[in-house]
Amino acid sequence: MSGHGTPIPMTSHPCGPLSGTAEVPGDKSISHRSLILGALAVGETRITGLLEGDDVLDTAKAMRAFGAEVTDHGGGAYSVHGVGVGGFAEPDQVVDCGNSGTGVRLIMGAMATCPISVTFTGDASLNGRPMARVTDPLALFGTQAVGRTGGRLPMTLVGAADPIPVRYEVPVPSAQVKSAVLLAGLNAPGQTVVIEQEATRDHTERMLAGFGAEITVEETDEGRVITLTGRPELKPQIIAVPRDPSSAAFPVCAALITPGSDVLVPGIGLNPTRAGLFTTLREMGANLTYENERVEGGEPVADLRAKYSPDMTGIEVPPERAASMIDEYPVLSVVAANATGATMMAGVKELRVKESDRIDAMARGLRANGVTVEEGEDWWSVEGLGIGQVPGGGTCETFLDHRIAMSFMVMGMGAKAPVTIDSGGPIATSFPIFEPLMADLGARLTRNNS
Repeated sequence: MSGHGTPIPMTSHPCGPLSGTAEVPGDKSISHRSLILGALAVGETRITGLLEGDDVLDTAKAMRAFGAEVTDHGGGAYSVHGVGVGGFAEPDQVVDCGNSGTGVRLIMGAMATCPISVTFTGDASLNGRPMARVTDPLALFGTQAVGRTGGRLPMTLVGAADPIPVRYEVPVPSAQVKSAVLLAGLNAPGQTVVIEQEATRDHTERMLAGFGAEITVEETDEGRVITLTGRPELKPQIIAVPRDPSSAAFPVCAALITPGSDVLVPGIGLNPTRAGLFTTLREMGANLTYENERVEGGEPVADLRAKYSPDMTGIEVPPERAASMIDEYPVLSVVAANATGATMMAGVKELRVKESDRIDAMARGLRANGVTVEEGEDWWSVEGLGIGQVPGGGTCETFLDHRIAMSFMVMGMGAKAPVTIDSGGPIATSFPIFEPLMADLGARLTRNNS
């Protein structure tokens, strides 16, 4: 399944119980960061469990273009021979980041304080997304950016030849923006400081510390203050990537709304800055339990067991939880449609600038399948119909967004009638084994042009 090229219309049919073990791919956020920090270290970083989706593979190609040696040893095992902080070479060609907003923004940060010029592009979805939220703070280091109208790709960044350290308060919670500034700060002298009012996923901070950077995190009256001392020599690491909680969301949510289901999803990262969906589901009354809780590679991990949950009720999701589940709101809205009563989701304007406007995309598709949705710029509400009462039968536009595509595939499993999407192709960007994994559990997914 390719995230680019000819559309692949797909239909998800109502199905019987989902059962078995769902071994989802490695965490996408940690996979991106493993490759980038491995490329900035001196020596060989070894990675196992890397997510081999299009997004991450595009980041691996980019690291090669910057001069790092990235070797695929098979089965998700990779090695990265890094070039050191500030050692990126100027790529010979345009760097194509495909569909990955995380990839392009983190890579922009990593090269922003190197004295090189780089042109970035991506697919139609990525080229329509705003980059100013990253290039504006990078300009404080002395980086220059020239792109299309509205700060969109294709875009050329000219790295700062004499970077200066930066103190930056992130205006809207965003792990991508925070991480880009910290990565830029690696090759700036002195201390770079990032302040965030709400905690976002902290994989970058954890991993920087693991690679040997001098980094501190303090909770103060200003907010969460992250201080990085520039120009360290990063030490290569051995990294075991935990399985992706954002990918786990799909078999978990499918099990909750499909009668008779009992699905085990092992080895899922439960970093508190990422686990908001699972907390929310349990508050709604989901039969979702954590088994074999443990710590692996500095990250909390557990096996998730999700069972059919016919008595879920709508809730008001706390706005302050948004940063810890921002990618999971689309599939949460599908569960909300199967709950009783309204589910209110506020503080979510970040969803407007993801791979698509995810509030608009989900609202359109839910309405097309008989669900009532209300929305504002920073909130949306889904009126639950009760378990098994979603009419279905509609066709949904995915807007080249993998999470929109998978969310509507989940909806079809518990609806009265099949749910169709215009293309499942984008799913490959983050979850290339989604189709066979769900089929093995008992889902009925069909490709309509085969």
